[in-house]
Amino acid sequence: MTNIGARTARSRLLAGILAIAMLGAGGMARADDVENDPLEPMNRYFFELNKFFDTILLKPVATWYDGVVPEPGRDGVRNFLDNLRSPVILANDLLQGEWDRAGTTASRFGINTTVGVLGLFDPASSWGMKQHSEDFGQTLAVWGTGEGPYLFLPVLGPAPPRDLTGFVVDQAFDPLTYIYWDRAKTVPTTRFVVNGIDQRARSLTTLDQIERTSVDYYATVRNLYRQSRANEIANGERDLDALPDIDNLSFDTNEPNTPGMRP
Repeated sequence: MTNIGARTARSRLLAGILAIAMLGAGGMARADDVENDPLEPMNRYFFELNKFFDTILLKPVATWYDGVVPEPGRDGVRNFLDNLRSPVILANDLLQGEWDRAGTTASRFGINTTVGVLGLFDPASSWGMKQHSEDFGQTLAVWGTGEGPYLFLPVLGPAPPRDLTGFVVDQAFDPLTYIYWDRAKTVPTTRFVVNGIDQRARSLTTLDQIERTSVDYYATVRNLYRQSRANEIANGERDLDALPDIDNLSFDTNEPNTPGMRP
């Protein structure tokens, strides 16, 4: 009875969050508004807090991971994590009516889980089925829900109301949420931490370059996040002329490298 009650409470919580997000769609300002950052002082505080913990913990661990684990090993970890997320991506493909992409996601999951040895390898990509990502925040955007005011949270980072709602609801789409573990939080927490370390390791050069060349690092991250999300929501089909300008970047022409994502 305790488990049933907990699941019922969790379901009601998710439903409540979803209802709030949908009811607030009409009143939420869109990302195209000038800055839409009414909580900027608090956001900047959490941004600096995250930056501090990144400096003393996450970045050193990510640097060690990048230097010690060979590239094939890192690629295997990334492939495995991406494969685990396939059910969430599939659910959102279907909710968005993206039937072809849903078929690709299902096929990739089947192929990579079997031929790809539980997702450690990605033979599906070499067979023409490229990986893509979807989440419930993107689904809400497709349904017409506005982003809401910009919000930056500890650990999670940028999390406007629409994307924060999507993050919570996606947990309900994830089959791992419903598997009983001897230690309930061990597997989900390990997955979250490993994913964070891997993502940070893959952006070491990029983030260093952005921070070094930005007049206002916080504002740059905010603008880049919004551009990235807009591109993801449109599935890469963006009108480049419609993208917001980033006027707080000051690139030094003497820099030996230009910003770029590491492979």
